[in-house]
Amino acid sequence: MLLRLNNIYKDYMRGKIVVPVLKDVNVSVEEGEYVAIMGPSGSGKTTLMNIIGCLDRPTKGEYYLEDINIVNYDENQLSDLRLKTLGFVFQSFNLLSQMTALDNVALPLSYAGYHVRQRRQIAYNALKRVGLEERVNFKPSQLSGGQQQRVAIARALVNNPKIILADEPTGALDSHSGIQVMELFHQLNEEGVTVVMITHDANIASHAKRVLHIFDGEIAEDVERKRKEAEQNEQSVEAPLPEKEESGSDIGTEGEDNKE
Repeated sequence: MLLRLNNIYKDYMRGKIVVPVLKDVNVSVEEGEYVAIMGPSGSGKTTLMNIIGCLDRPTKGEYYLEDINIVNYDENQLSDLRLKTLGFVFQSFNLLSQMTALDNVALPLSYAGYHVRQRRQIAYNALKRVGLEERVNFKPSQLSGGQQQRVAIARALVNNPKIILADEPTGALDSHSGIQVMELFHQLNEEGVTVVMITHDANIASHAKRVLHIFDGEIAEDVERKRKEAEQNEQSVEAPLPEKEESGSDIGTEGEDNKE
């Protein structure tokens, strides 16, 4: 199992009042999965994403990443995980406006200690992977929203992370650009990239292979979708039974011949 949350709780303090946000959350993601976590505003989905992304800590519970419980990791260990194991794609792109697409994508590699020439080559390959090799020297202001999000996806890919975490990745895009970005996520997942996506949009969630719903800090499997998939699988494996031969009359005739 690549990722497993066991009995996760998250509380915040509002003055002297304890405000529960996540309540006994259990989530598991296998390598190569494409999972959407869907819920309305205030459901706790962003808090859950922050815990999965090691940007926040649970109040209680266990978080296993590649079978290692990381819940008590210190900040340096969590920072190392974010750099090497997790890739982030945000709604607002989070690109540096004065840097080119190439330099934005190469930035995580500088923190990882890569030589300048090496990180620029890796960044170029990542931009080529998302179809932006002809925009490497463009700054964010010279790119469309969809292109900026593809730059952000390329940046998330440069360190070959185990998991891509996408938080409302189409929230700032028009419908056409949103479809292109979702097609890119599908392509990356087909190549073996594990994707965990947070969204409030059922249409966007439908692109994932598995959907979890979160309401009031509690999460549940999408039972209806699993039921439909099971029915489709049963129909695909069912084959018509061969027809039985009409042999009763032959037997009767044979018996008459023997009597003679």
